[in-house]
Amino acid sequence: MPFSDDLARIAAEVDRELDDVLGGLVAPERLVAAMRHAVLAGGKRLRPFLVMESAALFGVAPASAMPVAVAIECLHTYSLIHDDLPAMDDDVLRRGQPTVHVAFDEATAILAGDALQALAFEIIAGRALALEPDIRARLAADLAAASGAGGMVGGQMLDLAFEAEKPGTDEIAAMQAMKTGALFEFACTSGATMARAASEDHRRLATFAARFGAAFQITDDLLDEEVSSDEAGKLTGKDARRGKATFVAGMGVDGARAEAERLVGAACGALAPYGPRADNLRAVCRYLMTRRS
Repeated sequence: MPFSDDLARIAAEVDRELDDVLGGLVAPERLVAAMRHAVLAGGKRLRPFLVMESAALFGVAPASAMPVAVAIECLHTYSLIHDDLPAMDDDVLRRGQPTVHVAFDEATAILAGDALQALAFEIIAGRALALEPDIRARLAADLAAASGAGGMVGGQMLDLAFEAEKPGTDEIAAMQAMKTGALFEFACTSGATMARAASEDHRRLATFAARFGAAFQITDDLLDEEVSSDEAGKLTGKDARRGKATFVAGMGVDGARAEAERLVGAACGALAPYGPRADNLRAVCRYLMTRRS
């Protein structure tokens, strides 16, 4: 089955699970509506795809890995809701529709993000019952570390601070490794965690994730520079307007694209020990260089 078919299939499965989870919530109707608006708005579901493929690499059953895939999408969506707020990036369009604070209101958006963050850990604790308790505890701890002050949230703090500074490429890379890369690392290593794989497997997949995450961020910055808002499903051109610290700003479009190509090659190289079993992970790397949203 081609990579694109697998990506679409896993996205559809994740959407069904998300719909089921949200449908079972006992919570204020407006809050749930805002959560659904954000999390069921489409998207490629790259992070869940990486969870499912990393699990498949070690023979973990899809049914066991799916709750982890759903959890990471809930947590990722919470981050998007909060990043879009007026106090952060002040965006009005996400995945082709109004952002949550525009469609509802700012307070509801904050609470919807909070609820999705909590839901991510509830899913790992309560729905991942096919996984043994110590594995669920490790996954929860790893997800918290990836998304907290030393990971995604800390990276967002640096990203905002850098608007008033002129960081070098090393500082930009470190910020992006926290803001974007940490959650990708969780996704890519979660299969090894679920399978109790060797520490060497964790290291290989962490290396893959670091290079993949860096390439993803650069291609995201290229989209902001080169693609229309209609095609991207979000407002583009805003990085340059706000003076954001990106590789595109520091290296130019051609230099940034060359660096992304280098990182994609390095990411694929980290998967060499897994042979054809890792073909979909290699394919998702190559996909980064052609995506338009």
